[in-house]
Formats: sequence, C-alpha cells, structure tokens
Amino acid sequence: MTAVFNPSITTMYVAAAAAMLALGGCTAIPTTIVQTPMTARPLTPPPQSANNGAIYQTSVYRPIFEDHRARQVGDVLTLVITEKTAAVKAGASSGNKSGSVSATLPGPLQGKFGATLSTNNTSKYADGDNQSASNTFTGTMGITVVEVLANGNLIVAGEKQVALDKGTEFIRFSGMVNPDNIATGNTVASTAVADARVEYRTNSQIDRAEMTSMASRFFQSLLPF
Repeated sequence: MTAVFNPSITTMYVAAAAAMLALGGCTAIPTTIVQTPMTARPLTPPPQSANNGAIYQTSVYRPIFEDHRARQVGDVLTLVITEKTAAVKAGASSGNKSGSVSATLPGPLQGKFGATLSTNNTSKYADGDNQSASNTFTGTMGITVVEVLANGNLIVAGEKQVALDKGTEFIRFSGMVNPDNIATGNTVASTAVADARVEYRTNSQIDRAEMTSMASRFFQSLLPF
C-alpha cells in the first residue's frame, strides 16, 4: 500500500498545531490593558561627600516633620478600589408603509375582470431593545510610583497575583495620581485616579475550558471527518 502525500492536508495540520500552541500560550498569562511597567525601583542618589567636623551631614539627614506621602519613584501607595458602573440602554423603532395600484382594463377583458383592477399592500414594522449592565469591583492593593511628571503628578501602577488551587488571579492597575488626593495612611481611591486602568483577569480552569472549546471548533472546521 502506497501512502499519498497531500500538501493541502499537511498544511492544514501544521496550521492547526500552530493554533493549538497559540491557544495554549494564551492560558498561561491573560492579556492586559495595562501597558505601564508594574513597578519601579527608587532612583539611586548621587554620592555625597561627608562634611567632616560638622554635626549636620547631608547624606544621613532625615527631616523630623517630613510628609510621608508618596512623591518619588519607587514609593508605595495603598490603592482602594471602589469601582461601580451601571449603564442602561433602550431603543425603539417602527415603520409603516402602504401602497396601492389601480389599472383600467381594455374592453374585451371587462366582462371577466370588471372595468378596473386594483391591489393594495400594507406593511408595518416595530422593534424594541432594552439593555442593562452593572459591575462592582472593590478591594485594596499596593501600587508603586513609576514616574513623576513635571507638574508633580504621579504615574502609578501595580499588580497582584493570587494563586488559588489550580488557577491564578491577576489584578492590575495603572493611572495618574494628584498628590493632593492622597489621603491619610498614604491611600488613594481608584475613583480619584486619572486615566485609570483597572482589570481583573484569571487563568483558571474555566478559561481553559473556553479556550479548549474554541480549539475544538477550530479543528472541526478544518478536518474533513
């Protein structure tokens, strides 16, 4: 028995295998909408020479009444996530259309159909749609100052990963904070952050099941049996 090589089928299997690898890679780390680095290390200050013979030393000076709010790269804030959104959408449309046609028949046909022939047509259309969505996301997490802008505003970002059983939860955040909005305890509310990007993703078994279903549909659309 001689095996027959079919290039089209081979190409199909290669594409299917590549798709499976791509789908498998997607389940490891979920995609993200946060493009900022998740953390930053404090900048290393330039070395300062010791002022021998003096009590005051610049290299070890710490103000007694220093404000401990985050204000430099590498400082940590506590983010209080209090996101709640609600949206309602309603729409309706209707239409009414009518038409009529009337024609006069010639003499030989009037005995069978009458003097005139007419038709009437009426069509009506009505449609309605109601949609509603509500989401609530609460919690706390630490975020890091990754950049200080010229006007003093802080670019912050952070990530929290929680492993539960066989899945991992990813909580990511980024945005811009006005230092005046930093409250007692070095905390800031997510509702006071500009350009905020808050996301909650997971690579749990539920997500893998969804990806497996997608892969099954992909193979079934390619394979001839």
